[in-house]
Amino acid sequence: MINSINTGLLAAYRLKGDGAGQAVDWLAAQRESQEEGFLWLHFDLTNDDSQQWLYQQSGLDETICDALLAEETRPRTVVFPDGLLVILRGVNMNPGADPEDMVSIRLWIEKDRVISTRRRRLLSVDALKADIASNHGPATPGELLIMLCRHLMSRMSSVITELDERVDILESEGLDSSRYQIRNELGAIRREMISLRRYLAPQREAMNRLLNDRSTILSEQNREQLRESTDYLIRYVEDLDAMRERASLIQEELVNRMAEHMNQRMYILSLVAGIFLPLGFVTGILGINVGGIPGTEDSHAFEYVLALCLLLVGVGYLIFKRQKWL
Repeated sequence: MINSINTGLLAAYRLKGDGAGQAVDWLAAQRESQEEGFLWLHFDLTNDDSQQWLYQQSGLDETICDALLAEETRPRTVVFPDGLLVILRGVNMNPGADPEDMVSIRLWIEKDRVISTRRRRLLSVDALKADIASNHGPATPGELLIMLCRHLMSRMSSVITELDERVDILESEGLDSSRYQIRNELGAIRREMISLRRYLAPQREAMNRLLNDRSTILSEQNREQLRESTDYLIRYVEDLDAMRERASLIQEELVNRMAEHMNQRMYILSLVAGIFLPLGFVTGILGINVGGIPGTEDSHAFEYVLALCLLLVGVGYLIFKRQKWL
């Protein structure tokens, strides 16, 4: 049992309902309080103390605890009679991390308590804590969810914009660069887009489910604010789809140009082979090792053969020129 200190508790706040919030320790967080407002507990789900508290002392159903501690998650919303289970993803803006390696946050939201868990640090949660520290925090559990969604969307914007700019560069300048460089950059962009869309598409559905839910956790004002964040998310998914199409067009153009260059080289080789084919025939005939080869006793025979070869080259060139093959 956890008696004094929960080493997996990352943050605990008692929100007073007016934007102000007070950071509390673990002992204070566990005590029942008659104060107005609600409690927000944020846990590291990999910690044994966190797992033990959730299963044994949180009062939550085991199904909800399993979802809060799951190894792998997909954005979703599940409505329960007494609360909401919401799982969201945010871009990984931690130093040295890839933004498309999206970080998951799980939330259980009820009328007087919010429990959130995470495996890796999420800067949107840090921004929410900064809002509370400046007395601009959420007034209700539903507003906490809205503010978190807003921070998640604002950080996605920079990543989507940066991807769009990279696609623009490839469209305007990339095809004039080396093909190896283009393929590497295009492959990296497409992998990032696939990773982002893998989570943003189901997150759009999760937020739409929140909009359609009539739970008392979210007020009408909360739903209006959530609709704005959802609109941003829908636009991001549409932008990713558009960028994917543009990347496919760039890939097709790259393949076409490579095929065109190959065809040009093969065409030149075919012309060269066509011009020199008669010369190969002449030299082959004269090179057979049998008696009766003309010119073997003539000291000027080599000049005659050379002149014949030049004549054949000239005739072939004129024929190709007349046929507009050159």
